[in-house]
Amino acid sequence: MYYANYLRFCERARTEWLRSMGYDQRTLLETTGIAFVVRSVQADFKVSARLDDALEVVSSIARLGHASLVFAQNIIRDQELILDSIVTIACIDTRKQRPCAIPSDLRTRFLACIPK
Repeated sequence: MYYANYLRFCERARTEWLRSMGYDQRTLLETTGIAFVVRSVQADFKVSARLDDALEVVSSIARLGHASLVFAQNIIRDQELILDSIVTIACIDTRKQRPCAIPSDLRTRFLACIPK
């Protein structure tokens, strides 16, 4: 599988994770003017996935900052680690194209997702 597809799977998993918490990225953009953008990616490709593999993306918040969050994301096939990645996400004000604080209601929901 082409390496960029793994990053697409991770992106989709983060989007669906946010949606499962009741936040749609488009609605956030339209109502608050904020967006979450990838700032950096560290990816360790362990083994290749193949056509028709059933893959699972496991995402968790590794660190929550004032205007950013860091996800640990793994792609797994039948309990075998395919990809181990760290993705740093920035919260930006799209009108100013500058980092901004994560809204307090969203931050509270994110905090609840961090393992203690």
